Amino acid sequence: MPYDEEVVFVKMILTLQERKKVKKRDKWILAIVYSMIFILLLFCFYAERINRSLSDSMIRLHIVANSDSDADQALKYRVRDAVIAYMTERVGNLDSKQDARSYVNEHIDELQTVANAVIADEGFHDLAKVTIGKYPFPTKRYENIILPAGFYDAVKIQIGKAQGENWWCVMFPPLCFVDDTKGEMEEEYMNVLKDELTSDEMDLILATGEGDEIPVEIKFRIVEIFQNSKMKLAGLFRGIISFD
Repeated sequence: MPYDEEVVFVKMILTLQERKKVKKRDKWILAIVYSMIFILLLFCFYAERINRSLSDSMIRLHIVANSDSDADQALKYRVRDAVIAYMTERVGNLDSKQDARSYVNEHIDELQTVANAVIADEGFHDLAKVTIGKYPFPTKRYENIILPAGFYDAVKIQIGKAQGENWWCVMFPPLCFVDDTKGEMEEEYMNVLKDELTSDEMDLILATGEGDEIPVEIKFRIVEIFQNSKMKLAGLFRGIISFD
C-alpha cells in the first residue's frame, strides 16, 4: 500500500475511533441529562403532593394592612384580634377542614362586618375586603410545627389599598395567637392533622423522622425550593398578564 494511502487509512481509522468516542460521550451526557430531568420531576411531584395535602388539611388567615405606616400596622393587629376572637368561638367546635371552609363561606360577610366595625371604631375610613381562596405563603415556623412555603387555602383580609406588611397564621386547626411566633398547636388539633396527613407529611411539619433514608431537612428543603420557585413564577405571570 503506498505511503499516502496508508496515511489516509490511518486517519480514517482514527476518525472512526473519535466518532465512537464522541457518540459514547454524547450517550453519557444524554443519560445524565435525562436522569437529572427525571429526578427534578420526582422532586416537583413530591413538593406538589406535600403542598396539596397540607392545603387540603388547613385554612390559613392572611391579613394585609393598608400601608406600612404605624397607624395602619396597628389597625391591622386590631382587626386580627377581633377576627381571631370571632372565629375562635366558632371554628374550635368544627372537626374537619371541610366543615371549617363551609362555615367561612357561609359567614364571610360576617367576617367582613367584624373587620369593618373595628376599622370604623378606630376612626379610619378604609374598608376591608374578605375573600377565601388559594394564596401563596412563605415558610412559617411555630413552636411545635413548621409549614413549608406554598399555596394554601386561606381567608384573606385586605384593608384599604392592601399595600402594607402581611400577617398570617393558621385559622384551622386553630393556631392563631396574639404572639404567633410562640403558638403551640394543642394535642387535640394535632390529632386533626394526623387524621388528614400521612406519617411522612407529619414528620415533615414536625421536623422528625430521623430514621428515614432521606433526612427530613432535605425533604423540607425540596418542598420549599420548588414551591418558592412556583410562587415566583406565578408572580411573574401576574405581572405580565392581568387577571382582573
